[in-house]
Amino acid sequence: MSHPLQRLSDAIKPGNRVFVSTMSAESALLAEELRGDPERARDVNFMGVQFPGIDTIDYLSLHPESRLAAFFMSPAVRSGLKEGRAALHGVDYLGIAHTLRHGPPVDLAIAQVSPPDAQGRCSIGLSSDFLPLVWNRAKQRIAHINPLMPRTQGSFSVNMSELDGWVEAERPLLTYKEPVMGEIDLRIAAQAASLVRDGDTLQFGMGTVPLALGQALSQHRRLKIHAGMVTQVVQRLHEAGALDPDARITTGVALGDTRFYDFVAQHENLWFTDVSQTHNVAAIARIPRFVAVNAAVEVDLFGQVNSERMGGVLQAGAGGLPAFAQGALNSEGGRLLICLRATAARGAISRIVPALDAQALCTLPGYMADAVITEHGIAELRGRSMEQRAQALIGIAEPSHRAALLAAWEQQRARL
Repeated sequence: MSHPLQRLSDAIKPGNRVFVSTMSAESALLAEELRGDPERARDVNFMGVQFPGIDTIDYLSLHPESRLAAFFMSPAVRSGLKEGRAALHGVDYLGIAHTLRHGPPVDLAIAQVSPPDAQGRCSIGLSSDFLPLVWNRAKQRIAHINPLMPRTQGSFSVNMSELDGWVEAERPLLTYKEPVMGEIDLRIAAQAASLVRDGDTLQFGMGTVPLALGQALSQHRRLKIHAGMVTQVVQRLHEAGALDPDARITTGVALGDTRFYDFVAQHENLWFTDVSQTHNVAAIARIPRFVAVNAAVEVDLFGQVNSERMGGVLQAGAGGLPAFAQGALNSEGGRLLICLRATAARGAISRIVPALDAQALCTLPGYMADAVITEHGIAELRGRSMEQRAQALIGIAEPSHRAALLAAWEQQRARL
C-alpha cells in the first residue's frame, strides 16, 4: 500500500542496491537529503546512468563506505575506481539496457515523477530512458513527486498503487546550459547540413556541433527526429519551421533550460520511451533516410572511430553511437555522419590519425564508415577502397598535418 514518507532516504537501507534516476530526472530532493544525512549512504551501492558534466550528485563523496556502479567515466568514477568503490561497465546503451533488464534486480528504485492525474498515474516527465527497465523488477519502488515535473506522453508511467512510498516536494529540475559554439563548429555543421535532405529523420546528441547544426538546418523542411535525447536544438528547428509538424518526435530524454521544458510539456508530438526502443537497431533501420550525426575523438585512415578515449584516458563511453550507426547504415537512404575538429591542442595534434593505437578505443570499426566531416570538408568513405578512404581522410585533415599522414599511410600500405 502506497504511503507518504518523511524522507526519500528513509527507504534506503545498508547493503541495498539502489537505482537512481539521472539526467533531467535527477532528484534535487534526494541529493539534499543525502548531503544532509550522509550516514544514509553507508554500505549502499548506488546504480545510475550518470552522464559526465550533467548529473550533479557524487554518490561516492557522500560516505567513505558508499559504492557506485557506473556506465560512463567521470572524475568521480575515476577516483572511485582507484579506491575500489566504483565499478565501471564498459558497454554501450544497448549493453546497459541488457544489464538492467537481466542483471540482479535492485533492492530499491527511486523515480522523480509528476503529480498523479485523476486515475492515479504519474508521468515520469523528462526522462524515460532507463527507469522503465528496472522498475517492474525492483524489490521496492519510491518516488519524488515534484509539481514542477511536466506531464509528458510516452510508453511508461507510474501508478500511485505501485509505490512503496513517496514524498511530494517542489524542487528545481536539473537544467543544462548550452556550450558556446565557435566558427569551427559552424563550418563543420554547414558541411554536415549539406548531406541532410528535406524529409530526413535525424539523430544527434549534445555538444557544440549539434548546436551549430540546428542553426545550419533552419532552412530545411519536413525534418523528423528519432533520438536518445533532445535538447533546445529541437525547439529551434521547430520554431524555424524545419520540422514536420505531423511527425512524432521519439526520444528517451529531454535536457535543456526551463523554457525548453515548457516547450516539451506543450508539444503534442513528443513521445518518450526507453532505450530498448529509441536505440533498437532493427526499428531504426526501418526508418527511411535515417541520418545519425555523432562526434568522435579521432578517426584513423582505415575509417575506424574512437569516441571514448583521448591520450589513453577514458572520457565517457560508447553511449548510443554503435546502435544509431548500425541502424543508420541499414536504413534505406540512411547516412552516418561522424563530425570532429581536425585538430586538438591548438592545432598541435591531428585528430585524423594514421591508425588507432594503444591509447585509443575502437568504438566503430572501419567497415561501418560512411562520411567523416571536419571543418576542411567531407570524406565520403562508404563503398570506397582502402586507398580511396585514406586519401579522402587525409584531404580533410588540417593541411599542416597532411604530409605526415600521407607518409604514414604509405608505410602502412606497404605492410598491408
